[in-house]
Amino acid sequence: MSTATTTSTRALVALDIDGTLVDSEARVPAGTVEALDLVRAAGHEVVLASGRSLAGLLPIATRLGLSHGWAVCSNGALTVHLDRSAPSGYDVVEARRFDPAPVISRALGVAPGLRVAVEEVGWGWHTSSTFEPGELNGQQKTVPLVDLMAEPATRVALTAPGIRRYTDALRGCGGTVAPQGSDWLDVTAAGVNKAAALDTVRAHLRIPADRTVAVGDGVNDLDMLAWAARSVAMGQAPAIVRSAANETTDSIDQAGLLPVLASLVPTVDRTLSRLAAQIATAERTAPGPVVLRVWHGSGPDLARCEAWTLQDGRWVWHAPIPSGVGVTMRAIETAALDAGMPYPRGDEGRRRAQWRSVTGDGPAGFELPLSDL
Repeated sequence: MSTATTTSTRALVALDIDGTLVDSEARVPAGTVEALDLVRAAGHEVVLASGRSLAGLLPIATRLGLSHGWAVCSNGALTVHLDRSAPSGYDVVEARRFDPAPVISRALGVAPGLRVAVEEVGWGWHTSSTFEPGELNGQQKTVPLVDLMAEPATRVALTAPGIRRYTDALRGCGGTVAPQGSDWLDVTAAGVNKAAALDTVRAHLRIPADRTVAVGDGVNDLDMLAWAARSVAMGQAPAIVRSAANETTDSIDQAGLLPVLASLVPTVDRTLSRLAAQIATAERTAPGPVVLRVWHGSGPDLARCEAWTLQDGRWVWHAPIPSGVGVTMRAIETAALDAGMPYPRGDEGRRRAQWRSVTGDGPAGFELPLSDL
């Protein structure tokens, strides 16, 4: 996928988390959130695609400002739609489960000192014995082995000294077995990987296959990189991952994701505020005239701010304006002016922006045309 095409056409941007968005100390490189906001304002769909469990993904999504959208967890075993209005902050769209009993039983027979953890979606893990802090995302509760094998599971973690050498033997139990180091294996249902889950999301969003971008750094990203039309490996990735990708960027310590994200949006004036830059990005990437639509929460600050565009005689959603949430309508006006948007204003003596009411699904809102419409 060429850079020019990507900046002007809606794309699905699939991003690994660990080693791509956060470093080994769980730090997000400076500038990452701002860059993601611009990518979203350009109309692209940012989809987190991680080996993390849902319990481990949600805090990172919040830090990145991705409280609405799609995410693939547990190496493709779980697909969720993030929605801050949902009771838990997400809705499970698809959970690919399997019978864990055969693989656990086989592992017990070949790997002395085996510890087992079975994922509990959205909460954490049920374990055969205690895992150290940081080994698993979310909470954990020790239960009898028989209970771990009793119910279908999305993912099972198996850890024991040198267990990687039993990978092929355990694959014979019918699941997908992915080594995560010499002493750790992740097991999911047969055919599960990030690519399969992402392609389901892509089809749901009606994004063409040649409008897909993926960035990752691990062996568990190989299927995802092969799936994407444009694939990028992080600089610290193993040679097998770098050779599988179309491109290699800098390492996570050098914020290697940032130039990739920058290539997905048009260049805007660096002196603009975050809000003005997002408005300018939305206006430049929309296929038609643009209006900014806003909705209030319980007070004067805005709960939603979106760019809508005119296509085939009707208004359609184009992109969110993330920095428009929590500000006032006057702040939107000021930012639009700073971005050079000549929105209609009143007659001489009344130079306020001409907002107009909009109705539809949900509460009433207001819209500000960014040109004379």
